[in-house]
Amino acid sequence: MKRKLVIFGTGDLAQLAHYYFTADSEYDVVAFTVDKEFLVEREFCGLPVVGFEEVAGRYGPEDHAFFVALGYASLNEVRKRKFEEASLLGYELVSYISSKASVLNGYDFGKNCFILEDNTIQPFVSVGDNVVLWSGNHIGHHSKIRDHCFLASHIVVSGGVDIGESCFIGVNATLRDRIKVGERCIIGAGALLLSDAEAGGVYLGTETERSRVPSSRLRRV
Repeated sequence: MKRKLVIFGTGDLAQLAHYYFTADSEYDVVAFTVDKEFLVEREFCGLPVVGFEEVAGRYGPEDHAFFVALGYASLNEVRKRKFEEASLLGYELVSYISSKASVLNGYDFGKNCFILEDNTIQPFVSVGDNVVLWSGNHIGHHSKIRDHCFLASHIVVSGGVDIGESCFIGVNATLRDRIKVGERCIIGAGALLLSDAEAGGVYLGTETERSRVPSSRLRRV
């Protein structure tokens, strides 16, 4: 019998979490919850939505697990806060780890992680609590991803990298081996990081410039 699960959120990420947990996990999603002030619709994905202030009374932690399905707003701070609040209510916060990910680290993941398909997670990698790894990333051996981070898609994290708490790393970023990324860093899409990043840093890739030649003048396309 599948375990009952309540999801926090009613946005795109919550809809995705419902899909993945339903299709590829041991959990049965039974309800959604949001803060009462944001409670507009009483139904989402065909399931009831209740105020977070009432959720423990209606879907108690003694027989329901919990998942916080929020993104990287305020550098992951909103997701972190709800993770902590749900923990204080006594819920077990569970992780989704895709069966289509290559997981070679002995499943060394914390709570409330969201690990999507086609991630390659090499041996001796450690992933903390409340971490999102979108699809298609390479996480090199002996790397550490600490709590409350969000990694977008197709990122290369080389071996022995240490990523601090509450970082955001954008699509197609590349991190050289053995570097340290301080907490609350933003590594932008396509960025190349070759040395340590101090806490609170912002590292942006260079955007491709538009050519002066318009597409109508290109003969071989």
